Amino acid sequence: MTKILFLLSFLLTLQLLTFAQKDKAGKYAATITAADLKKQLIIIASDEMEGRETGTEGQRKAAAYIESQFKKMGLATAKSLNGYQQLYPLYQDSLSSEIEVNNQPAVYGKDYISPASNNETGSITAASIIFAGYGIDDSTYSDYSGIDVKNKIVIFFLGEPKKDGKYFINDNGNSSKWSYPGLSLKLATAKAKGAAGAFVINPLQETFTQWSIDKSKNSTLYFPHENAGTPVNYALLSHAYAKSILGNNFDTLLKQVKAAKTIDAGWLTENKIPVQFKYNKFRTTINASNVLGVVEGTDKKDEYVFCTAHYDHLGKHDGKIYYGADDDGSGTCGVLEMAKAFAKAKAAGDGPRRTVVFMTVSGEEKGLWGSEYYSDHPVFSLDKTSADLNTDMVGRVDTERKTGDTLNYVYVIGHNKLSSDLPVINEAANTKNGALTLDYKFDDPNDNERIYYRSDHYNFARKGVPVLFFYDGMLKADYHKPTDTIDKINFALYEKRVRMIFYTAWEIANRDDMLKRDIPLTEGSR
Repeated sequence: MTKILFLLSFLLTLQLLTFAQKDKAGKYAATITAADLKKQLIIIASDEMEGRETGTEGQRKAAAYIESQFKKMGLATAKSLNGYQQLYPLYQDSLSSEIEVNNQPAVYGKDYISPASNNETGSITAASIIFAGYGIDDSTYSDYSGIDVKNKIVIFFLGEPKKDGKYFINDNGNSSKWSYPGLSLKLATAKAKGAAGAFVINPLQETFTQWSIDKSKNSTLYFPHENAGTPVNYALLSHAYAKSILGNNFDTLLKQVKAAKTIDAGWLTENKIPVQFKYNKFRTTINASNVLGVVEGTDKKDEYVFCTAHYDHLGKHDGKIYYGADDDGSGTCGVLEMAKAFAKAKAAGDGPRRTVVFMTVSGEEKGLWGSEYYSDHPVFSLDKTSADLNTDMVGRVDTERKTGDTLNYVYVIGHNKLSSDLPVINEAANTKNGALTLDYKFDDPNDNERIYYRSDHYNFARKGVPVLFFYDGMLKADYHKPTDTIDKINFALYEKRVRMIFYTAWEIANRDDMLKRDIPLTEGSR
């Protein structure tokens, strides 16, 4: 009888502790209010922040403000950082170049341009030029069959051929097949084949405008991706200059390329004339930053839960400020308010078991730069990071949403990836907070928008960290426009979403075990 009473008493104690833990979560979730979210967002999406474009004074002002808030809340800094900010470099380059073909100088702007991006300081000498069609090398189609380009200058066209009536690489049916993104792969292929350098012809660019000439001499601000490698140096040629190299064959080739026909490069003989490239690049480094604040855990303080959002937006252009109130002022202020709630819990002796890291990143709008830098230079062990909860646009309503209650939902992305624990925990946390509709629309593998790959959680996911991404779906109304302003925010719904995310973070931070990593991530590109 005594044993039975002891067991009943023990079970009752566990139940009371469980209820107490739930009550604690509710107590601190209640401190996240629409009024406080609005106070933060009024500042983050203000004129003073100038749209928070990465690498600008507006972005630095926003970082300083977020840092001041973390400090005011009493959040700790990461021990390996000098303060709250993790700085990362951005580059801006200018380039001067000289090219000689057959000992005759080419004229910059008339014969060629050499974009400052993708070219490096160096001197190249080659004994001949060799034509390589579209510059494509694939198992089912190759412009390199039967030719040896080692130590030579390759010359090729932008674009791609059609195969069975469809474009070989991208069946998009529009002029984007001439675009520059494919150039990086072609230059990398030329390098892998041993080419000394490359001449590139854009079929739609007969001559160079003054704008393109001026633009080519200076790069835009860019992020130095890890392991990106250095492609061969190259120049874009005017059609007249390309014809002087390829001869009268050029007109025929141009017609074939514009018709997206395959090219038999074999009948074009190698042009054995000397070529020299001389490039000098000058680089300016500008630092951007991620801002991290830490609420240290108790018995599991060496395990981590991340709450992230990007605080950058598109800046100021043509006198108009792109405020980014929803994108992603809403996520940024959500992180700030969740940080405050966890800090209050810790100050009251109810702190989380795991360390919770609140990180706002920059560079998302440029290509997930800040989160990429963090994931390649982590401050806290990624192996010990239980999850990243990323919040990018949670303040508005999807104008394209045609089903369900548009005032009581949030899109959740990642619930069926990496960890089977994710949906169980998130759905339970949602139930505690009045039951939003958790819409998994964007986890469809056929999602044309590829939302899973388009925000900062992806840089955690690619390293194996389980992630959830919370999103309102506002892709059309005011998306990336100056009209994404604070007056469009639905603050009651915004509060409800952030509280639900807080409950999810609370559970992950306090449960006995880290999240399982039991679902492989299918690799995708963004």
